[in-house]
Amino acid sequence: ALLDLTGPSEMEGVWKGAAVLPCTYVPVKDFVQQTLTWTVVHDQSSGTIFRRDASGDHVLLSEYRDRVEVPKNLPGNVSLHILKLEISDRGTYTCQVTWTASNNSLIAKEISNKVEVVKVAVTKPTIRAGALGLMVPAGARSSLTCVAHGSPPISYRWFRAAPGGTALLLSSQAELAWDSLQPSDAGTYYCEAENR
Repeated sequence: ALLDLTGPSEMEGVWKGAAVLPCTYVPVKDFVQQTLTWTVVHDQSSGTIFRRDASGDHVLLSEYRDRVEVPKNLPGNVSLHILKLEISDRGTYTCQVTWTASNNSLIAKEISNKVEVVKVAVTKPTIRAGALGLMVPAGARSSLTCVAHGSPPISYRWFRAAPGGTALLLSSQAELAWDSLQPSDAGTYYCEAENR
């Protein structure tokens, strides 16, 4: 295909994160990019976010000022970079490029991308308990592994319950391992998982 824009028709971005709205083409000899515009249609409003032409780059919608850019010196890459996504940024974004041919005729192409902005749920770690009452022969290699689900990063600690209700910290890893189990290793062990 001669001078076609490519990019996804829909995508998700994360609130307060950065997003790249892809829009690319394969440069063709004798066709010179004249203008690039990025427009958006929101629930309430619409307008031109960004325009690149012979006079330079212009950010035209105030709510995007200092938050958007298009790479320079990457022929064929006219993707829109948005910093610090807001929930109000969700909408349909359209990339439109015009080129002039050597005979001065104009060619225009456009593609649209529906963008959704999601908040990532922050969750406490949860551990599903394994089977209680593990029987292991003396002298065997064995290990206990703790697996928690929740927002990363998650740190782990293994304890052994001691008489009088005190706890001995044995490991700061998700796995507690023994090379050769002894009768003295019998007891109650528990894992603690923590995140921010």
